[in-house]
Amino acid sequence: MPNAMDENSWLVLLRRIQDGKCTPFLGAGACYGVLPLGGDVARQWSQQFDYPLEDNYDLARVAQFLAVKHDDAMFPKEEIIRLFSGIAPPVFTEADEPHAALASLPLPIYMTTNYDDFMARALQANPNPVKTPVREICHWNRMAADHPCIFQREPDYQPTVQRPLVFHLHGYDLSPESLVLTEDDYLDFLVNISRNQQMLPHQIQRAFTGTSLLFIGYRLEDWTFRVLFRGLVSATEASLRRISVTVQLPPSGADVAAQEAIKDYRSAYFDRIDVKVYWGTARQFAAELRERWSRFNHGLAVGRP
Repeated sequence: MPNAMDENSWLVLLRRIQDGKCTPFLGAGACYGVLPLGGDVARQWSQQFDYPLEDNYDLARVAQFLAVKHDDAMFPKEEIIRLFSGIAPPVFTEADEPHAALASLPLPIYMTTNYDDFMARALQANPNPVKTPVREICHWNRMAADHPCIFQREPDYQPTVQRPLVFHLHGYDLSPESLVLTEDDYLDFLVNISRNQQMLPHQIQRAFTGTSLLFIGYRLEDWTFRVLFRGLVSATEASLRRISVTVQLPPSGADVAAQEAIKDYRSAYFDRIDVKVYWGTARQFAAELRERWSRFNHGLAVGRP
C-alpha cells in the first residue's frame, strides 16, 4: 500500500525525532489494558443509566445523554474522573509500553487528548536524561481559561527535552471543567478553537505546523481524531507539511475479504490527507520504535536487524 510505513518513512521520522521536530499525539488506545476504552465506558454507562438508543458504544453521545438526563453538564465528567481514579499507571519499565517509549525520545512537546497523567509520569520516570514535565490544558472554555497557565506564570517558558510540555487538548483529571467529553463539548471545542486560534499557545501552533505528527491510540472512526485533523492539522499548507504517521489496528474478524476492504478504505482515507500508516498495536509500534531508534543512534541501519 502506497502510504504504509516503509524504510524511507522510518528514516524521515527518526531524523525528525533526532532534531526534536516530532510531536506525538496520544489517544485512548495508548492506555489499552490499563484504562477502559471509551466504547467500554459507554456500554457500562448505557446499562447503568438506561440509555435508550442503539449506539451504546459512542461515549460522546452516551455522555451527552447523562448530562441531559441529570440536567447537569458536569455529571458525566465527574463520573469519568471517578471511574478512572485509583487505577494504577502502566509499567513504564516494559519495553513496549507506549508512554515510556515516547518519553525516552529527545522531544520537547507531547500532545494528548487523554485525561490521565501517564505521559507526564513516564517522562518523570525516564532515567536518562532526567526530565521535569509541565502539564498544561487547552483554554477552550471560560472555566478552563481560569486555570493557571505556565505561559502566564513563566512568560519566557520554552518546552525543552529536559523540561517538556505535556499539552492536554481535551482537558485533564485535575480540572473536570476542562474535559471535552459530551457531544456539546466537542462542538464547543471546535467552534471556539476555530474562532480564536490564540486559545492555543504559539508553541503548540508551531508544533502543529512545523513538526512531524505521530498519532498513537486513535481509530479513524474516532471523533477525536477527525476533530484534530479537520479543525487543526489540515489547515497547514500542503507545501509545508511534514510526514505524519498514524498507528492503526489491522481490521479483525472472520471475513478476510471484509478485512481487506476495510483496510483499503482506511488506507485510501489516510492517503488523501498525506498520513503514513503503521499497521499494528500501540505496543507493537512502541517496541519497533525503540529498536529502530537505538540502531539509528548507534549509526546502524534503521531497518529491523
